[in-house]
Amino acid sequence: MTAGKVDFTVIPDEGITWTLLGTLYLRAWESRLPHPILGDHYAAEAIERIDYDFAKLKRRVRPDGNQFLVALRARQLDDWSRAFLARHPDATVLQLGCGLDSRMLRLDPQGALRWFDLDIPQVIALRRRIYPERGRYRMIGASVTDDGWLREIPADRPVLIVAEGLLPYLSPGDARRLLRRLTDHFPSGELLFDGLAPWVVRMVKIFRWSPRGGRDVERWNPRLTCAGQVPFTTHHRRIPVRRYRMLYRLLHAVPALRNMSVAYRFTF
Repeated sequence: MTAGKVDFTVIPDEGITWTLLGTLYLRAWESRLPHPILGDHYAAEAIERIDYDFAKLKRRVRPDGNQFLVALRARQLDDWSRAFLARHPDATVLQLGCGLDSRMLRLDPQGALRWFDLDIPQVIALRRRIYPERGRYRMIGASVTDDGWLREIPADRPVLIVAEGLLPYLSPGDARRLLRRLTDHFPSGELLFDGLAPWVVRMVKIFRWSPRGGRDVERWNPRLTCAGQVPFTTHHRRIPVRRYRMLYRLLHAVPALRNMSVAYRFTF
């Protein structure tokens, strides 16, 4: 990580700032537990580098409970990613809507993989101040809905595509077109992302799309085959704090709440 504080007041959109820093802060908070689920110490290091009113952010994100939702989701995607990379050590990795996520450091700390992280230009400009490119790691500043950036990604190997916390913000049309472009460009690979229950999308207006299940996506794109869908409460036993472990266990017992947030794995 580079030296010096990174000023986040340069982003005029408070919504973008909150989205960027909210998940980073929750992962950092969770990493300080004696027995963390994700243990993202890179996030904790990044927080120390950022000039921002984190007391205000803490009141908004309420880390005591929400840290586990973020940690469980990221851990599931990391576990699937590690399994894929163990089978395909020469794969290309593409992370969409990367924000300030440290997945490339968690999974490939030496920069040995051909790895691309993509987000909008203003986010990438800040990200470069915190996570410099090294080894075979590269960042691309572009919107996922643009057409041109995909031409920068070689398609000569199996690909692992990770889109954490991204697709619910896209319109159904944009999400469908993105998935089609990805499967048209790459010959084979896996696609990992998280989705929300339709009732959550209806209630929270910033969200725009989510599948009803894996078959919903398969109907959209016949090249995609759902190989796994895991509700966020599935691994509640990993939660090291008893009261939250019991709460997530209760949520898991109610289908509507259990499927509020689901991690998906697709092969193609």
